[in-house]
Amino acid sequence: MGQDQRRHVGLKLCRWLLVLVLAGCSAAIELSQPPNLYLDGRNYPEQLVPIALRVVDPPIFFMTDREPVYENGVVTDYGTGRSNAMAFGATEVRFGAVDWPDLVARTHLGQGGRISRLEVQELREIVRFPDIPLEAERKDGRFEVLRTAQADYDRHAKTFQDAIREEVRRTGNGRILIFVHGVRNEFDASLQTLANIWHFTGRRSVPIVFSWPAGNNGVLGYFRDRESGDFSVYHAKEFLRLLAEIPEVEDIDIVTHSRGTSVMTQALRELVIHHRAKGRAPKAAMKTGTLILAAPDLDTGIVRQRLLSERVSEAFEQINIYVNPDDVALRLSSILTNAPRIGAATDKDFEEGELRYLRKQALIHFIRVEKSIGSDSHSYFRANPAVLSDIVLALRTRAFPGGELRPLEEDPDLIWRLHPDYPLDRLPDLKVDVGR
Repeated sequence: MGQDQRRHVGLKLCRWLLVLVLAGCSAAIELSQPPNLYLDGRNYPEQLVPIALRVVDPPIFFMTDREPVYENGVVTDYGTGRSNAMAFGATEVRFGAVDWPDLVARTHLGQGGRISRLEVQELREIVRFPDIPLEAERKDGRFEVLRTAQADYDRHAKTFQDAIREEVRRTGNGRILIFVHGVRNEFDASLQTLANIWHFTGRRSVPIVFSWPAGNNGVLGYFRDRESGDFSVYHAKEFLRLLAEIPEVEDIDIVTHSRGTSVMTQALRELVIHHRAKGRAPKAAMKTGTLILAAPDLDTGIVRQRLLSERVSEAFEQINIYVNPDDVALRLSSILTNAPRIGAATDKDFEEGELRYLRKQALIHFIRVEKSIGSDSHSYFRANPAVLSDIVLALRTRAFPGGELRPLEEDPDLIWRLHPDYPLDRLPDLKVDVGR
């Protein structure tokens, strides 16, 4: 290869890296276009959501191992650095200052109007766990955590569990909804995204963000975020374990995006192995319900070897994987890692009969998002009303794709097709239940 050719390849790679940086998961979050779940000619959002409820109450909870930002000795934010300790807390998310009728005019009637912004209000840290790993010692051939260290950790864990238990009792919601963000995502953005999804699912769960140390800037930010994701796997596993141990918690639904799918699936895999080794049924022990992987930045081969081989799907009622062959960020990730990404998969990436087996036996459904290109090709799960609608319906109805409740179309390759003309008018009347 000549010098000019090498220069051309280098410039092309730099441009692709710039695209990846710009196509990351961090962005100012706006209230998504309502998924039209209640367009029956009578019920519009301003009728369903009183002014008093435009501030999310109950709060959006969070568990994070990001480095805290202090102001006058009080935690006011979380940055991109890593923390050896998990922190649990809560915050409110306000649906901006725009009137709901203006939002309706724009999203339903095609008229002008401002979009409502999702704004994170003052946060409060409820408990900060001890640093991991806990102090341990070798005794009689065993390496055990010191009793005092374990007791201290357990006290903090109980504070977390008591807070969730009280919220379940207060709201009557035994279902937990977890959101895990991807790379280049700041702390506030993950809270806003979950508030968006949780609102349109009818506020029938306790919403909790698991936020890991993402958001590193620059060309190398993607790689730094990937390493931080691996750092957070243990904390994610502890978070899930502690949640499942709360008697009042009934089900745990998980929505993950981009590289956050790696953080969560690694934690889930380790938990499945742990419970199976103890002779427990993974789903019953973990209380897991629906798993949604949106634009998963996962190596297809690793998914087969580590997730499918370990039968991780046994822990879920169903797994929905949203794929987009035109995903610019995942296309570059495939180039950089020299391995195809499952979030950009086509039928050619599967062996004959594999998709049929995954759907029937593993309850794994692949859903192809069409015509989501450019800057929205990776963040479509929150920007595309059709995708958000299907995610909401999967969480609210527990229905599999293709039925009356989730009217997806099936291609001959057995991948469900979610096109821009998703037939929202055929959906049942599912009103947002804001009553308490």
